[in-house]
Amino acid sequence: MHLHILGICGTFMGSLALLAREQGHQVSGADANVYPPMSTQLEEAGIALMEGYSADHLTPRPDLVIIGNALSRGNPEVEAVLDAGLPYVSGPQWLAERVLPGRRVIAVAGTHGKTTTASLAAWLLESAGLSPGFLIGGVPRNFGVSARLGAPEAPFVVEADEYDTAFFDKRSKFVHYRPEIAILGNLEFDHADIFPDLAAIERQFHHLVRTVPGKGQLLVADGEAALERVLAQGCWTPVSRFGEAADSPWRFALEREDASRFRVIHREGEVEEDAVVDWGLTGDYNARNALAALAAAHACGVDLARGCAALARFETPRRRQEVRGEVAGIQVIDDFAHHPTAIAATLAGLRAATTRGRLLAVIEPRSNTMRLGTLRDRLADSVARADAAYWYQPAGLDWSLAPLIEAGPVPGRKYDDLEALVAALVAEARPHDRIVVMSNGGFGGIHERLLAALEVAHG
Repeated sequence: MHLHILGICGTFMGSLALLAREQGHQVSGADANVYPPMSTQLEEAGIALMEGYSADHLTPRPDLVIIGNALSRGNPEVEAVLDAGLPYVSGPQWLAERVLPGRRVIAVAGTHGKTTTASLAAWLLESAGLSPGFLIGGVPRNFGVSARLGAPEAPFVVEADEYDTAFFDKRSKFVHYRPEIAILGNLEFDHADIFPDLAAIERQFHHLVRTVPGKGQLLVADGEAALERVLAQGCWTPVSRFGEAADSPWRFALEREDASRFRVIHREGEVEEDAVVDWGLTGDYNARNALAALAAAHACGVDLARGCAALARFETPRRRQEVRGEVAGIQVIDDFAHHPTAIAATLAGLRAATTRGRLLAVIEPRSNTMRLGTLRDRLADSVARADAAYWYQPAGLDWSLAPLIEAGPVPGRKYDDLEALVAALVAEARPHDRIVVMSNGGFGGIHERLLAALEVAHG
């Protein structure tokens, strides 16, 4: 069967392409923006990529077109699909109908941390010999791919996004997945381009809750008011909370301030067990992500002690606190953070783990929510844990970063030229500094440019 995927280089759609290819389908696809790591994955899998959108891409005629949620009416290839009467479907629907039936689905939902938590859950299941399938919105480095089918009888971990499904289906993606285990990690306002307020997102999360069977399990972060409001709308599934609250069945206690070592305590009835995690990640939020993944894996039969030991071998997904290189003691770190809460959490974790040198934050606010300026008042304080902030004003951002930089708690500078930004960082950086680049896009290949320039200046 020939499947043609529109928006194929998005993390979700590219992962679908890998699953379809693994099932034996012929797969092609088109996208307006092609950049690693997804483009590299697809090319290595032998999937034909077409730049831009055109009716010509539909020759030869595919058997089915899978349309990503980034595409709208008016797109020339979408219009050609409709005019030709080609069968088409959304990505989440295709996944639900062609991959998930018969599988024990673990859905990982939340505003932040989905990719890391889903990667953790998949790794814990893999370490226990279960050979899980997964679809993750990033590339887990323990696996090297963002999606695979896994063993037919094994659990399937899916990153469950609340963003809308397609131009013809405005429900959140995750309502399609029908999980037996759902992780609700956190919830706050985001995606201002499709949701008018937090209450609208809470309603979508409740739609997810409605799909989890009574024999299943909801793993819910404690201390999250928005998630409690979701559950208050109605819940028909056992709930197990995780976090730091003393009465949560799953909780953690830090043994190092940077959260690189913590104790996991699990209480079930009158029985309590604990084990220690000593790993390469930092930040309280990552400890919480690990706790959620351990709880999900435990529900699938993974022993707590074995799971905690496996986390020592966990490698962060690509673009999640990923060290891209080091030159003359200057470290360049790539992170996907693009929401003020995520930026602040990333910097707090890195600050706790930075014992020498400075922490220099480089931020490109390019998400749809950022472009609308909805959360811009929170951006200034998000960099408080850095020593200095370098802000990049991308094309399409119609409001100026200058006022928030002036109001910021640390020295800040604004750039609209990438070469000037790289030059400024190279001139400022010195041994033991950590430069953390935060963006949800390719950022013009800044990581490679910066490392190359540092090599010239300091190598």
